[in-house]
Amino acid sequence: MKHAGGTQDASNTQGGPMLSKDGLPGWLGPVARVAETVEPLQLSRFLPPADGAGRQSAVLILFGEGPRGPELLLMERAGTLRSHAGQPSFPGGALDPEDGDPATDGPLNAALREAEEETGLDPSGVQLFGVLPKLYIPVSRFVVTPVLGWWRRPTPVGVVDPGETARVFTVPVVDLTDPANRATTVHPSGHRGPAFLVESALVWGFTAGVIDKILHFAGWERPWDREKQVPLDWRS
Repeated sequence: MKHAGGTQDASNTQGGPMLSKDGLPGWLGPVARVAETVEPLQLSRFLPPADGAGRQSAVLILFGEGPRGPELLLMERAGTLRSHAGQPSFPGGALDPEDGDPATDGPLNAALREAEEETGLDPSGVQLFGVLPKLYIPVSRFVVTPVLGWWRRPTPVGVVDPGETARVFTVPVVDLTDPANRATTVHPSGHRGPAFLVESALVWGFTAGVIDKILHFAGWERPWDREKQVPLDWRS
């Protein structure tokens, strides 16, 4: 795997994904720098178990250009799923053996494969440019590698399997940074976390936490009212 800053595109001559910052739009520069400098504990207090436990997985954090400027691709999980039902999320899922080594190119392959399976996007139009530190979702025991992508050649996306995905949508970054769309979720367990009320969806949990940190460390965050609360129920 070539590290960010190399000269390869999203795929190399062997067909595997590579990391490259070549040709990225200038506005993505701060996000690329986040991938190079952020420490795991700056992203989350939930880090992978030291004993290697947990199921290796990856998500694709895909930035594109829309009618209102930079945007992120998200999907809403089907309400019938056992894990994180009904939640907006990044495309992604568990690594398969054929994805490769979890310590090198496995997460890159998995992020693109899952995104294609869940949204129908064409991976050849995606340029991967960075990887954030591995994080942990205790409730599902997933060890998650967030993979950053630039939607260099956008292709149509939509629900591929209604049994897994309720909808696929994009969110303008300007809406994510709008203080009016930000809130703090409060779970009955007492856990509090950032949330975004965008595109008729409440984005919270792991996905909102990662978006929140990217906005903060990229210098895009605007002051918002952290006392504005949205309650969650026990099913969440």
